[in-house]
Amino acid sequence: MEELVEYTVLVRRTAKMTAGGRKFHIDAWVVVGNGKGKVGLGHGKAQETPDAVQKATRRAKKRMIDAIIVRDTVPHDIMVKFKATKLLIKPASPGTGIIASRPVRAILEAAGYRNVLTKIIGSSNPINAMYATMKALQLMRSPEEILRARGKWREGNENVENNFEEESY
Repeated sequence: MEELVEYTVLVRRTAKMTAGGRKFHIDAWVVVGNGKGKVGLGHGKAQETPDAVQKATRRAKKRMIDAIIVRDTVPHDIMVKFKATKLLIKPASPGTGIIASRPVRAILEAAGYRNVLTKIIGSSNPINAMYATMKALQLMRSPEEILRARGKWREGNENVENNFEEESY
């Protein structure tokens, strides 16, 4: 099995009022990735922190998605809306690093990105930010997919840079 990186992004305590007083539970959010384009997000609830983190990790492993990485960054700009959170993700030049909030950074690092610019507009709720990031990664299209959709892909030439036709101005 491949080596997976785990980030415990958020652990918080919730309370429920009962006749005997408050009853506490733990919510845990965990990001799991292989650093090579696979990443998952999981949520676990339990009465104890280790149990919640364990559940979240198990669920994150089950719900892994494929992320498209082109030269250590995202293939194109994308703006995603999830509830009250809008997330902008842009490719960055080598050496920039990941410029993002903690929850977004955890997902991008686990997926294997090295240079990405992000900006949260609207609600910066960490849970919504994580869901928006996962949604954005699912909506990303590879350069090959885009060229095929435009009818400009040349078969037999697997190097994407060589597939762009010369523009004449």
